[in-house]
Amino acid sequence: MLVVSVAFFLTVFGNFSFFRKALEYYPISPGNIAFIISLAAIIFLITTILISVVSWRRSVKPVLVIVLILSSVASYFMDTYNVVIDTAMIDNIIQTNAEETLDLVSIKLFIYILLLGIIPSLVIYKVKIKPGTIKVELLARASLFVFSAIAVSVIIFMFSATYASFFREHKIVRLYSNPAFYLYSSINYINKLIPSETPKYIVVGEDAEIEEHDNDRELVVFVVGETARYDRFSLNGYINETNPKLKKEDVISFTDFWSCGTSTAVSVPCMFSSSARKTFDENKSRYTDNLLDILNRAGVNTLWLDNNSDSKGVALRSKHFDYKSREINTVCDIECRDVGMLANIQEYIDNHPEGDIFIVLHQMGAHGPAYYKRYPAEFEKFTPTCKTNQLEQCTRQELDNSYDNTILYTDYFLSEIIKLLKNNSHFEASMIYASDHGESLGEHGVYLHGLPYMLAPDEQKHVPFIVWFGSGVDTKEIDIEKIRRESTKKKSHDYIFHSVLKLFEIETSAYDEKYSLF
Repeated sequence: MLVVSVAFFLTVFGNFSFFRKALEYYPISPGNIAFIISLAAIIFLITTILISVVSWRRSVKPVLVIVLILSSVASYFMDTYNVVIDTAMIDNIIQTNAEETLDLVSIKLFIYILLLGIIPSLVIYKVKIKPGTIKVELLARASLFVFSAIAVSVIIFMFSATYASFFREHKIVRLYSNPAFYLYSSINYINKLIPSETPKYIVVGEDAEIEEHDNDRELVVFVVGETARYDRFSLNGYINETNPKLKKEDVISFTDFWSCGTSTAVSVPCMFSSSARKTFDENKSRYTDNLLDILNRAGVNTLWLDNNSDSKGVALRSKHFDYKSREINTVCDIECRDVGMLANIQEYIDNHPEGDIFIVLHQMGAHGPAYYKRYPAEFEKFTPTCKTNQLEQCTRQELDNSYDNTILYTDYFLSEIIKLLKNNSHFEASMIYASDHGESLGEHGVYLHGLPYMLAPDEQKHVPFIVWFGSGVDTKEIDIEKIRRESTKKKSHDYIFHSVLKLFEIETSAYDEKYSLF
């Protein structure tokens, strides 16, 4: 009865987002009411089955308390930001650092945990349970499971035509079922972390070497942007002047560029992988050579500087430094700034008098939801701004302004990189900027990012991609005008791996000419 009571409680109070989504497709009307009631019954029955399977005898109370607390947190994020808790989102949660976690904490979150988690958990704690014999317990659980399973089958059969459409066309609704979907996603995530056998390391581009006739030194700074949207760059036609400095430089902005994923944990390793988005395997990538590994093998000096969470495994075998640390980053106020990563780059260049150089700068960029923290006070050009992580409490104008100010700061950051590269004109110098993914800012009631790729809106996938070439670049090798003409054609993160190999004139069987932007 305790299991059934908790399942009922979660169905009624923990599935606001599920029913809100369902009502978008099946609005309340005489023809839909019976189906909506059947959805509620199925959520209740499936939750009953899941909880009864994972709790047993003395573990019942602890399991129910854990499920209630986790479900209260899941409800908060789904109700507030309209996100789903799938395997990618769980990966994001696991990899989120303490500072990013604090940006998500709010009074509203504590209210959810209190009302949906702690109070019902206290009720469970006070309930007296007298376990029966193993035979009685087994019979009771088997009866509950069989009854619930039969009831689900009967309900689906009764509304078979409607459910056929529901399962085929409205997958996104199911992703909001709480706790069913996050429990399912958690099991999948754990299964992926525990390989059936010891993974074999995959070497890519073992034959990589710089062309013999290449006597010029390359200096490439690659900026991994964070949560930047294509349509918020004035270079791409946005009404607010968010790129006042870049518009003065001879940059090329690609106008139809798309990300590999909708989260940092997926997009960052994907953009440095030799695999295209459709074949990319996040777990396999941990045991596979990436772009930095191949550049190292060819003799390029590589350096990864990070002002975000980390490199998501890309720089594990390369020299890398954490600029979220105030001990290293000398430009910090309420948080450490992206521009602080530039302080020691010239020294690094000067200390490497031989060989090509590839430097990756991983930005904090426009990381939400606390956009107002992502830029120094002097970059608050667009006002009024949203000064809270409770984005639904802000007006659309306030939210847009805060986000646009983060892009304005990125514009300054990129212009400082170009200034540095101009001071190294004895190199064939170039800069590449690519955001890892985009961001939803309340369109369709969705905030932040991380929705499954096939369901995610374009705001989370259409990203800015900008290149700049210094005066020392050999235009016989790099046809800049052709690149400019091609910049309006549809491209994606799939092109980054091969394009960088081309810039460094590296010969390898891993290189595919048709995926080179240059």
